[in-house]
Amino acid sequence: MIELPETLRLDTRPGLPADLRYLVEKYPREVWPTHPNLGEMAQFWLQRHDMFRELGGMLKTSMGDYREGRLAPREFAGWFAPRLRFFLQQLNGHHQIEDMHYFPVFAAAEARMKHGFDLLDSDHHVIHDALERNAQAGTAFLQALQADQDRQRFAADAYARENEALLAMLLRHLDDEEDLIIPLILDRSEEGLGVSL
Repeated sequence: MIELPETLRLDTRPGLPADLRYLVEKYPREVWPTHPNLGEMAQFWLQRHDMFRELGGMLKTSMGDYREGRLAPREFAGWFAPRLRFFLQQLNGHHQIEDMHYFPVFAAAEARMKHGFDLLDSDHHVIHDALERNAQAGTAFLQALQADQDRQRFAADAYARENEALLAMLLRHLDDEEDLIIPLILDRSEEGLGVSL
């Protein structure tokens, strides 16, 4: 993994650096839905990103509901555990496909963006570490639901911190990844890049 300056680290950057924004300025988000080069692969990929945003938000909301006493421990655990497991597994698999297949294709197609794909790859390592911490804190929290109130509260607080940190980084990463990749697809087409479904 490359060492990044503070301004490019996933937990501190406000978005893509200016030198990587030339295509998103040419193809801003407003034109994406109706652009003729927004093919099936790009639409599917954006839907996956939206699923991660939605499911991450649901996990955060349910955690808040539990901590505020709106969900009983057993009811919460039954809803939360399978969704957390699905979220973590799907996100890990999604990143593996991007790293092994799509990022090399996109970086080869547009040499000026290679360092952008290196940045996204670095994000994946940071997110993977956060996923592992999230899984550990989630497991500890679910186990603590069988314990006394103090232990439950402590474990819930610890998990909530990990979850909020992961979601903040994930949202930044998803936006930056889309701003780098979707304009490239619109510019070159999925067929031209060799990524069409």
